[in-house]
Amino acid sequence: MPARILIADDFDDNRELLRLMLESAGYRVRETRDGREFVEAARAEEFDVALIDLSMPVLDGWGALSELRADERTRALPCVAVTAFAAEQDRRRALEAGFDAYVSKPYRQKDLTEVIEDLLGRGGNPPDDRARAARRTRHAGQQDSDGHRPAPTPPPRPAPAFAGEDADG
Repeated sequence: MPARILIADDFDDNRELLRLMLESAGYRVRETRDGREFVEAARAEEFDVALIDLSMPVLDGWGALSELRADERTRALPCVAVTAFAAEQDRRRALEAGFDAYVSKPYRQKDLTEVIEDLLGRGGNPPDDRARAARRTRHAGQQDSDGHRPAPTPPPRPAPAFAGEDADG
């Protein structure tokens, strides 16, 4: 059965783009327009991952996350901050607040699906425990709040040499 994704964003175009990207990747999607609607949906149905815009009317993403984490029924729902706030301190603040991952706008479908698959335990970085998952970072070379660094990206391999040439040319 496809994973169920709950999304919260107050802009129709953003929700539609997210929905189209996620549905084309094989996920089932439920849309909400604000943090209050999002929290009600999360309490009423079972979802595998939530994508939450931080700046929304009625109840913003910060408040919605706080309500989810305070409720035993929704506490363990993996939540991704999806936001136009792209500065490092914004990413750090979101992870410290309890978001499991952070994706800044504009984003690519590949980035979204990698984060979701990691949170579902089907990606290249399966979650080991909630504390570590909450501090995951997608920025190479930066430490998370536990002092861990992501595995370094290996250098590119040299192109194969033609007969009589070495790899350097």
